[in-house]
Formats: sequence, structure tokens, C-alpha cells
Amino acid sequence: MTAVPPYPEPLEVRHEKGARRLIVSWDDGHTSTYSLDYLRSWCPCASCQGHAPTARYLDVTGAELAHLEPVGNYALAPTWADGHNTGIYSFRLLRGLCPCEDCGGEKR
Repeated sequence: MTAVPPYPEPLEVRHEKGARRLIVSWDDGHTSTYSLDYLRSWCPCASCQGHAPTARYLDVTGAELAHLEPVGNYALAPTWADGHNTGIYSFRLLRGLCPCEDCGGEKR
């Protein structure tokens, strides 16, 4: 069996409601700032992504986060204001989606 390479883990996750963004501080010193629209547009659930071999960007606007729940020690499960709550964002996925310039900008 091959070992999975270590991936940064979040030290802090902060939802800034007024700014409509989620900020994650990682244990490697990096900080990721995600707009809620961007995160909702990359929802990983089967309803949003279907069963295609590649991920789809949904281009959601006006996303509001109603609740954010940790899933074990590996993911976050948001409940969006529109009631959608089936997407589980692993920390690995979140780090891969980091929209900062150092990480390659927004993925579309």
C-alpha cells in the first residue's frame, strides 16, 4: 500500500458573514480566502457534480452560508441558505481550490 502524502491541515476556519467569505489558516503558514460563491460553485456532491470524471464549476452567485459543521478531522460540511447541504469539502479539496495567486488563482 502506498502512503498518502501529507496535506496541510487547517488551524483555523473563519466565516466572515458580512464579507461573504471563508478564511482558512493552514498549518504550513498559508492562508486561503474563498468567496462563498466560489465555494458553492465547486460543491463536490453528486447532485451538483453528477458522475462525470472531471469536476464541474457551477457559477453560483449570491451564495449564503447558513451553517458550517466539521466532519471528523478531514472535512467541512456547509449548509447553504438555499437548503443545500450534501457537499462535503475535504481539507484536501479546499486546499486544492485555494484561489490565491500563489496557488494558481481561481479554478474554473
